[in-house]
Amino acid sequence: MNASPHIFKGQPLMLARLWVHECNRVWLDRLLFPEDIEAYNGFMNAALKNFPGDMKPEQLFEEPLLFTNFVAACKGHEAAYMHIVDMDDLKRVLEEKMAEYNENVAAMDLVLFSIACEHIARIARIIDQPCGNALLVGVGGSGKQSLSKLTAYILTQEVFRIVVSANYNLNDLKTDIQTVYMKAGVQGTPTLFILTDTQIPKETFLVYINDILSAGYVPDLFAKDEIDGILNKVRGEAKSQGVEDSPNALFAFFVDKVRKNLHMGLCFSPVGDTFRKRARAFPGLINATSIDWFHEWPEDALIGVAQRFLADMEWPNEEIAETLSKHMAFVHLSIGEANE
Repeated sequence: MNASPHIFKGQPLMLARLWVHECNRVWLDRLLFPEDIEAYNGFMNAALKNFPGDMKPEQLFEEPLLFTNFVAACKGHEAAYMHIVDMDDLKRVLEEKMAEYNENVAAMDLVLFSIACEHIARIARIIDQPCGNALLVGVGGSGKQSLSKLTAYILTQEVFRIVVSANYNLNDLKTDIQTVYMKAGVQGTPTLFILTDTQIPKETFLVYINDILSAGYVPDLFAKDEIDGILNKVRGEAKSQGVEDSPNALFAFFVDKVRKNLHMGLCFSPVGDTFRKRARAFPGLINATSIDWFHEWPEDALIGVAQRFLADMEWPNEEIAETLSKHMAFVHLSIGEANE
């Protein structure tokens, strides 16, 4: 639905690769265990038998298999959902955007290895859609929040966060949600609401979050007089779009606008039982989000991060720094194996 027909005209292989990419984003990104991923790949290979004989699986699955719409926009063209031919090109675009972010917003020291670039493309695909909410699952320090903030900046979305103190309660959360609803539904500001599991001191907070994800609205969020004020503010815009001038129609228009502009970015950790229990108690967390699992970083990513930090120190020769970088990556990976 995002693809521009003229880009794919006369390119059946590219269109087929787009189909594979979308299948991967919708289903593969939700899977965690190797046996599930293997089963999914079996379904995909079976489906490919319906494609023309000159389309070989190695062509359809060839990496990088990534489509984004922000690369064209970042290069000054009209935003178009296009294939990433070269990961280095994507990396260059993202590094330019990160330099801009560091200059205009806040300093963020990210090493943009290929997996990080892929996560940004996935997050962008989710939060660029109306009702697009992302559930990013990974251990602390895997980059969920940083990559979300950078993605929001690339898509010119505002980042909204709550500040939880010892006294922060359900009423404070309600007030914060009212603020973000006014931004998204009255002012029409595209907003990414980033929420981490450490910002949920009480499980009752998730009742509101579950409502936002599932229905787009929290019952009794605004008082009657506040709703009247909101309807007056959106009346002119609603009328210009042919919406009936009745309280119900205007309120539906407001909620619709919120759902179009407000995106949840839930950054949760799978460690322990908390995530499992929350997912069972609040089905909207799973059913009304697109999931992106932050798996363990690969060896090249770990070496890249180590090299970045070791470059600030003096060494007798470069070989020592390189060997140390590889050793750090080895330690990380061997701990993962031992845990397994």
